[in-house]
Amino acid sequence: MPLSVSLAERLTIERSRRFVGRKFELYLFQTAILKSKSADSPQLPFHVLHVFGPGGVGKTSLLEQFCRICEQHQIRSLYIDTRNIEPTPESFLSSLRTILGLEPTDSPLQAFADRSDCLIILLDTYETLEPLDDWIRETFLPQLTENVLVVIASRHAPAPAWRSDSGWQSLVRVVPLRNLSPEESQAYLTKRDVPELQHQSVLEFTHGHPLALSLVADVFEQGHDIQFQTDVEPDIVKILLERFVQDLPSSDRRMALEACALVRVTTEALLSRMLELLDVHKLFNWLRSLSFVESGQQGIFPHDVVREVLIADLRWRNPDWYVELHRRARSYYTQRLQETQGQQQHRLLFDYIFLHRDNPAVRPRFTWQENKSLQTDTMRESDVPALIRMVEQHEGRESASIAAHWLARQPHSVMVFRDAQPQLAGFVMAIALHQASESDLRADPAAIAAWEYLHKHAPLRSGEGASLFRFWMARDTYQNVSPTQSLIFINLVQYYRNTSGLAFTFLPCADPESWAAMFAYADLTRLPEADFTVGGKCYGAYGHDWRVLSPAAWQELLAQREIAASVQATNTTHVSEPLLVLSQAEFVEAVQHALRHLSSPNILQQNPLLRSRLIVEHTVDKTDMNQRIATLQSAIEEIIASLRSAPRDEKLYRALDRTYLHPAPTQERAAELLDLPFSTYRRHLKTGIERVTNMLWQREIS
Repeated sequence: MPLSVSLAERLTIERSRRFVGRKFELYLFQTAILKSKSADSPQLPFHVLHVFGPGGVGKTSLLEQFCRICEQHQIRSLYIDTRNIEPTPESFLSSLRTILGLEPTDSPLQAFADRSDCLIILLDTYETLEPLDDWIRETFLPQLTENVLVVIASRHAPAPAWRSDSGWQSLVRVVPLRNLSPEESQAYLTKRDVPELQHQSVLEFTHGHPLALSLVADVFEQGHDIQFQTDVEPDIVKILLERFVQDLPSSDRRMALEACALVRVTTEALLSRMLELLDVHKLFNWLRSLSFVESGQQGIFPHDVVREVLIADLRWRNPDWYVELHRRARSYYTQRLQETQGQQQHRLLFDYIFLHRDNPAVRPRFTWQENKSLQTDTMRESDVPALIRMVEQHEGRESASIAAHWLARQPHSVMVFRDAQPQLAGFVMAIALHQASESDLRADPAAIAAWEYLHKHAPLRSGEGASLFRFWMARDTYQNVSPTQSLIFINLVQYYRNTSGLAFTFLPCADPESWAAMFAYADLTRLPEADFTVGGKCYGAYGHDWRVLSPAAWQELLAQREIAASVQATNTTHVSEPLLVLSQAEFVEAVQHALRHLSSPNILQQNPLLRSRLIVEHTVDKTDMNQRIATLQSAIEEIIASLRSAPRDEKLYRALDRTYLHPAPTQERAAELLDLPFSTYRRHLKTGIERVTNMLWQREIS
């Protein structure tokens, strides 16, 4: 009986069975590695093989075949998808340590040197490491021993520095990856059971583009006989996808494909929610079987080119369905966020933020591939010296001294991020301004500027707090776009959602203008009055008042903006009205007004409580003023009724009931009906009003 194999092995076998062509590339690679095992002259003929070509041309498939060749010849290979690596030397080396199973203090370069046999390092999607290209060429590669071959697969040709360096010219082979030849294309179509009579028209249509060929085969697998016109537009992938979706045998499959394209990764649970179907197992397996859909540890996802084409087409063709899919995905993520914490919640927030990637203000300011090696952690005492050095490296000695002050005063305010080693990859510090002493604030220009801004423009009320994200940075890239910076932003969102009583947050930046578009999209306001200078450098501050736009309303606002590219969505989506932030004295006055006119909706329309968090967040249709009035009336009636259950408060309930719920013509008559002296009635009523007001106030600020 044959031994069972894993699904990953089955996938590898199936991909290898369908692989065709690339004879030159395979021969070049195999000859090179066998040369290293030669008894006469065991030396690699070159040390870098750079393969490049556009998306969908088959670079990843070729690297998979290189790995199989290594396995056949018992040569160790290390495959790295560099989308999961921060473009910094330490992150790159950390990934190598993880793959090699080394300790944090071990050197991967030394591990390579300790090997006498050939070793292959394959770097896929290398274009994501372009900021690190100079370091790889000038520092990392020269330290490798001659038994190591590095294969680079990128959408881009090597930088000019590779070709202009006389030393590298003889050690690098550059191979542009082109479309498949007619013979190779026919072989692929035969393996995919495409009718032979259709081969010629398919070849004339696709010109041998691998992704296009796979799409054609998928269309035929749907059971359709299709004809192709040879005089087509250059964007054959777009045309094929439109035909693929059009020819799907069921609307469920079309909707499943569109849902898969919209979200970062698709699971059965998410697909079930987005399609509102109980059983999506067959649909999920169908998606997984498509040649342009890849499988990962967290779910399935389409090829980048396919995703972009599908979403662009959906937004143009059916904007209402595009909006609805967004709503269902958000609903799923929102529910799951309430049920999770820690790393799982971070991943869900990453998926949630992925829905915003189409906005031009957001797309270039966020790393859309999750770096699985980065983990959020609490600060340890042993981290303090490294954190201070990190601040000094990027902001100077004076900033480092301020960081040391806060690390001593509010150590609980720090979230750190560790790589796979685990070494510190970055951190963010959330100073609780309302818990800081006057001397603490005066010791930091940023803190005193933020505090004075609050005092002048947004004073805190009882039970409320304000946070200053005083320091936030990645170890190697500071505040520039990177996986660590993106993880910091995800943690900020988590902080907004989970911090009780949070009224205001400040986010200072070393280069505030570079973040202006993204922060405006995220409803963070530029606050020049909160700017500050440390060590001769000026920092610009952004802020948000969470009492004016609460975390729930903020998520709703961003949800509207993420679909704004659809004209119909923009025209039909309601923008939330900002909440009104009342001082405690104003709140008391508003409650007294509401009590006096509790049964008069026309008068209650002017009550400021209708724009407070207390009422808005508990009204289903926030645009309906009648619903808001009903919510206000119910809230007051509910609290008054709650006093009835406590024996000592029943007298307060009776006074309130006879005055506001079932009012007597006059207060004198109310006292008579309650059989109380008028002075006693007035005392009970005053105490009851205070009790109701305090209970409503706690709801407002909680």
